[in-house]
Amino acid sequence: MLLLENARMITLDDSSPPKNALLIDRGTILEVGDAATLCTRYQTAMGDWPAVERIDLEGRTLLPGLTDAHIHLMQYALSLQKVDCETTSKADCLLRVAQRAISTPAGQWILGHGWNQNSWEEGWGTLSELDMVAPNHPAYLTAKSLHAGWANSAALRLAGIHAGTPDPQGGRIGRNENGNPNGLLFESAMELVSAVIPAPTSGEVEIAIEQAQEKLWRYGLTGIHDFDRRTCFMALQSLHQSGRLKLRVTKSLPLEDLPYASGLGLSTGFGDDMLRIGSIKAFSDGALGPRTAAMLQAYEGEPENRGMLLMDGEELFEHGRAAVECGLSLAVHAIGDLANHQVLNAFQQLRQYERAHPAGGNLDRSRKLRHRIEHVQVIHPDDAQRLAELDVIASMQPIHATSDMSMADRFWGKRAAYSYAVRTQLQAGARLAFGSDAPVESPNPFWGLHAAISRRRADGSPGPDGWYPEQRLSLAEALAGYTTGAAYAAGQEACQGRIAPGFLADLTVLDENILDCDPHHIKDILPVGTMVGGEWVYRAF
Repeated sequence: MLLLENARMITLDDSSPPKNALLIDRGTILEVGDAATLCTRYQTAMGDWPAVERIDLEGRTLLPGLTDAHIHLMQYALSLQKVDCETTSKADCLLRVAQRAISTPAGQWILGHGWNQNSWEEGWGTLSELDMVAPNHPAYLTAKSLHAGWANSAALRLAGIHAGTPDPQGGRIGRNENGNPNGLLFESAMELVSAVIPAPTSGEVEIAIEQAQEKLWRYGLTGIHDFDRRTCFMALQSLHQSGRLKLRVTKSLPLEDLPYASGLGLSTGFGDDMLRIGSIKAFSDGALGPRTAAMLQAYEGEPENRGMLLMDGEELFEHGRAAVECGLSLAVHAIGDLANHQVLNAFQQLRQYERAHPAGGNLDRSRKLRHRIEHVQVIHPDDAQRLAELDVIASMQPIHATSDMSMADRFWGKRAAYSYAVRTQLQAGARLAFGSDAPVESPNPFWGLHAAISRRRADGSPGPDGWYPEQRLSLAEALAGYTTGAAYAAGQEACQGRIAPGFLADLTVLDENILDCDPHHIKDILPVGTMVGGEWVYRAF
């Protein structure tokens, strides 16, 4: 048994007055109160109080453990080993690739991640530039958005991409004025190269995830909602079976695996408090960075480009019907206003179907499936209320707003006023769950909190009021997105996201009083302790 005392608690439990101590037994919070009362009560009841370990938090702030509600865990873990391409210039990115080439044996792949041509004065990368810095290696660099790739000639040859290669369905091969590939790949065309890159083994992924979870603990994260695929799931199961998984994971399944999940009878929520099935993940469009997000009207300055709608509402409804019949919820990636409109149409049909077939499938229909839209980055005002009306979770990433604001202003123009609209969704009554989309952004939730409450970048831009300041949240509202909102999205609101009796002892400890500090300082906070199930997984005090 463990007693944490002299804490400044933010419980996220509205029914609980301020307390300064809590008692933990077998991974669960037994009681919350003041230390003197807990000591007296349990010393009387148990008679062996000295056996209880007491830790004085010396006035430190205690939060419920934070959850990243949208992360690509395997990709994030592996990205820590790749060339960091998130640079302010294309030249710096190419220099980093050249340096990696020096230390990499000829013929081996050079992989990188994080470039964004919109941040480079030079614009898009070219085939010849990548060939020049990596002449003896196949090189492939994924964009920050994960919706575009940049390959050199060696990589294109291995993938069999040439002038006569047709664009795959749902994707596009970048070409020069002569029709030859220019090294850029968009959406599903990226799979042509990724398919020939030697895949890491499940064991290698295990090691990478085990190392990555240490970084996540240092950010105060105790849980994640993962959106990677089979290899990641296999690695997570192995880590869990061996007792090395120390993050609570809600695991999505890709749409192409829906027939297998249905055939096995898997349903949302299957598993335990450490690893459980989440939603079926589908994609309706691309992303803002490469301008493949599906828009109702053309991008500013690109009258022929309205992005790429990868799946319309009717097709999504058919997939959704198959999912709900076996008790699986849907999580759908939607960035552009057209994509969000189509996804909401599908969910409207799906809710009608669920009401008409209350006994179908293997799920207790008294528990409504918790469908989600991932990102909701720009939504037409006529659709803004519909997530709440349909009881669809808005799974959003506040840090995207500050990262993308210049691109949104440039390519969406006046429509940017309706983008990354977290307060609009909250006021409409939608449930919010917040994440990072790592490795697209940093998984540091304090960067996300800062973005949500200030709508400012780390350098203070665009000014003291932030970008579209009417969308700012209070600290309590933003914290809820990483705690109670994420717990609800995982179907775990009865045991996660609060500091309360009966809840799992997942906790984050801060030196600072986050309630009193300068809002712009929140981005600089680093936890000093993280506990999962009553066990310190990180402690620096």
